[in-house]
Amino acid sequence: MFRFFKLKKWLMWSWLGSILILSSLWIQVKIDVKINEWFGEFYDMIQKALAKPNAITIDEYWASLLSFILLAAMYVGVAVAVSFFTSHYLFRWRTAMVEWYHSVYEKARKIEGASQRVQEDTIKFSRIMESLGTSLIEALMILVEFMPILFGLSVSIPIFFFGDWDYGLIVGALIWSVGGTIFLIVLGLILRLVGVEYDLQKKEAAYRKILVVAEDDGSIRPKSIEELFNGVREIHFLSYIRYLYFNIGRIAYLQANVLSAYVFLAPAIVAGAVTLGVMQQIIRAFGRVEGSMQYILKAWPTIIELASVYKRLREFESKINEVETIDESI
Repeated sequence: MFRFFKLKKWLMWSWLGSILILSSLWIQVKIDVKINEWFGEFYDMIQKALAKPNAITIDEYWASLLSFILLAAMYVGVAVAVSFFTSHYLFRWRTAMVEWYHSVYEKARKIEGASQRVQEDTIKFSRIMESLGTSLIEALMILVEFMPILFGLSVSIPIFFFGDWDYGLIVGALIWSVGGTIFLIVLGLILRLVGVEYDLQKKEAAYRKILVVAEDDGSIRPKSIEELFNGVREIHFLSYIRYLYFNIGRIAYLQANVLSAYVFLAPAIVAGAVTLGVMQQIIRAFGRVEGSMQYILKAWPTIIELASVYKRLREFESKINEVETIDESI
């Protein structure tokens, strides 16, 4: 799966491409920081305007909106470029994978579900990595950039439960986010979501194969097809009930998450210790830090699918190596 980073043919794409993607994501995060600063300045201006008529001019108001439009345009431009390049980057990764599978396919074709591994699982792997991989990197960069901002904004203001402790808001975000993530991970492990997804794909592969064989072989009994589809039905129904339990916990937590920043800021808001602009900056920075910490929580269903695909491809490559070893010994 990772020959893409080892073969000389793909070194330019794999390593230089990775550097380009990382650099572009860092620029995105820097622009996001500037947007967060804009929110603080803009809402302070709004508070000033609402407190006293004509406290600001219409030109100042339009200029502020224009500055946001420019920042947003820069963000959109970089995001679109990164997305476009990442799609090409990951297709090259997929190409590196399937080229090896093609080269050993005479042996690989003897393995159950070989065609599905080479075609379906490689495209799933690249598509999931496209969304999951860049999001993970961006989440880590956001933590690096926004945690100091959040700390600077929360100094000397009272925080619920933590009082005047300068690190109260960051620790609160950490406890809420990591606690929720650990809860969902444990719930996912108890429900065996990765195992269910893996079993589901195996049942689907077996059903698909018998249908393909039945196209050319009239001796395949309908009963065989029915038996396999019954297995498909059972594993799907099992996955539905498991995800029902998981989603109860996940969605309930995410809904409670909406109020978390306001709960921690309650003493400061009631005491009037922050302006509207500072409050907006804190809430947005808190949300960015919290969202990054909750990355695993929010991406858990996709992570489960990626883990299942990785497990199937790793098992497939292991069986290919076993076949090659047996052939060499003969």
